[in-house]
Order: sequence, then structure tokens, then C-alpha cells
Amino acid sequence: MVFLTAGGLAPVLAREGFDVLPAGPAMDVMVADFTRRTGVTPGGEPAPEVVAELFAGVRVDLTVDEALAAAREWRPELIVTELADCVGPLVAAALDVPVANLAYGPALPADFATAMDANVASRYAARGVTPRPAAHYLDTCPPAMQQDGWQPPAGRLALRPEPHGQTPAGQSPSVPAVTAAPADPERRPRVLVTFGTVFSAPEVLSPILRELSKEDMELRVTLGLTASAEDFDVDHDRVTFVGFTPLSELLRDTDLVVAHGGAGTTIGTLAAGIPMVIAPQGADQFIQADRVAAAGAGLGLPGGTATPEGVAKAASAVLADQGFRAAARTVADQIAAMPSPAEVAATLAAEPVPAA
Repeated sequence: MVFLTAGGLAPVLAREGFDVLPAGPAMDVMVADFTRRTGVTPGGEPAPEVVAELFAGVRVDLTVDEALAAAREWRPELIVTELADCVGPLVAAALDVPVANLAYGPALPADFATAMDANVASRYAARGVTPRPAAHYLDTCPPAMQQDGWQPPAGRLALRPEPHGQTPAGQSPSVPAVTAAPADPERRPRVLVTFGTVFSAPEVLSPILRELSKEDMELRVTLGLTASAEDFDVDHDRVTFVGFTPLSELLRDTDLVVAHGGAGTTIGTLAAGIPMVIAPQGADQFIQADRVAAAGAGLGLPGGTATPEGVAKAASAVLADQGFRAAARTVADQIAAMPSPAEVAATLAAEPVPAA
């Protein structure tokens, strides 16, 4: 197995023992090219045409020919792509190789999928390649969070999301590694605030933390990759900061997670049966916020409602209503019942290899 991705990610993957076929630039280069072409700087709630131009236009233009050359030399028998990737499917179609499309959350809304398909069509045509459907849709989304009215595509395989690289000693990988702390009315609620590695700037989080500090709760906050606790303008007697730590280790005694709605943060939290407040900042986070709210497992704060005051009010509301906790536990049970990654990998490996 090999990862085909931007060369800058090779050191990260090498630490995990994976080989890399480098192809295409890093995200900052793609965003700069997108802005040069369109005059728009992507950010906030994404529109279908913006997502389509960035991922089905700019990224394909800057990556696909290099990716195709690398893949042709390596000769894959299966290509696994992710939900918004338009490079992998084009490479697979050109090489006549099956594709398994990994969904890292709810399905893309129809207007986004339609815009991306329309934008990438000319890139297929320019290379004399005919688009083809994925052989499999690897679905990590629990039913309670899926888009309303969504119809599973042919070849759907449910796939349980699990904490990366972690199975506690004596615990089977088929059992969620973390479960929500039992409700304890004798102690103050414990709230984890985590906005990932990209959206956790002190100027964004400090006003939110100041408002949360006014409530009767214990606050623990994750730092991004570059910030330090001293960068935050908060009452440090009321807030505990932690460095980069696997999410599953931070959830063990947590009653509520306040987050940006990153796909990994969201599914990891719900797999532990912990309710959420999501203040989306960009990318697919608005979709995650909407579906968490639809599942009853928390509150999403779209648009102008994600103010510091709005976040604090939502956090208090979720902590006060055990219905959110019960719904999060239902989602966790759905996730636990999904086939494990090992089972899904075995299914894919057992399929016939395409003729050369």
C-alpha cells in the first residue's frame, strides 16, 4: 500500500510506516492559485461553486497529471479516495482500476456533488477519459447523522471510524476505546474546547473561552500546532490548556465538547457518546453542525449565531438537557455496530484483481 498525496505530507506518513508517492502542491499553494484565478479567498461557509473550483478545478489542474504518471508506474489494483477528491477517480478511470470512495462523514449535499461533477468533466475530456462510478462507497457516517433522503449508492460498505493508532491494553479493537463519563451531579461539568489544528487561533478562541468561563464548568482547551497558553487572553485560573493530544485521551472524563466541527473531532466525540456544541469555521464543518443537530446529539451554530455569547448559551443548554446525552449515546451505539476497518479491508482484498 502507498499514499499518493502532496510531497509535504511524506514525513508525517513516514512516521506511521507508510510510503508516499508525491504528487501536487500543498493546500496553501492551491488556495493561492484559486484566489489568483477567481479573486476570492475561500473561508467561512462554503458555496458549491467555490468548492467545485477549488477541488474539481484547481486541485485537478495542479495535481492530476503528476499523480497519473506516478500511479501508472506503481500500478495500483485499487485506489481509495476521499469524499471530495476528484484526482483519484480520474486517475483510476484512466488506468481502468476500481475506486473505493471513503466518506468521512455525511454524504456531500447534492448541489455540491453536482457542481463538482460539472467542473471536473472538462478535465476528463481533455485527457480522453470517461468518468466511471466508484465500485465501493466506504460509509463512516452513522445513520442518525446521514443527510435526509439520502439513498446509499451501489457498493456501499459501512465502515466503523476508530481512534487512530490506539487500542488500549486488554481492549478489543471492536469496542469503542472511549465512553462518556457517567453523569455526576456532585461535580462541575467538564467541557473540552477543541478547534483542531487549523482553526484554533487565540483571537478566535479567547472571546469564546471568556464567555464559557462565566459558566459553572471546568474548561480544558487544546492548543493548535503553534500557539501557547500565554497567547490566550483569558483567566488562566479558569482554563486548562493542553498540547497536541489524541482526542480519545481527552474524552475520558468529558461531559461536553465545544468544537469547530471537523470531521474527525465530530465522529470521535460522538463515538464516545458525548454531546457537542459546534461553532463551524469553514470547509465541511457546517454540514457536520447541521447533522449533529439533526441527530439530537448537540447544537450547531450556523451563520451569525456562533458568537461567544451564543456558544456559552448553547453549552449551558446542552449540559442542562440529558436528551442530548441520550441521543449522543444512540449515535455511539450505531457506530459501535458498524463493521471494523479490518473487516472492510478484508472484503476489499478478497475481490478479484482487474486484468492488466
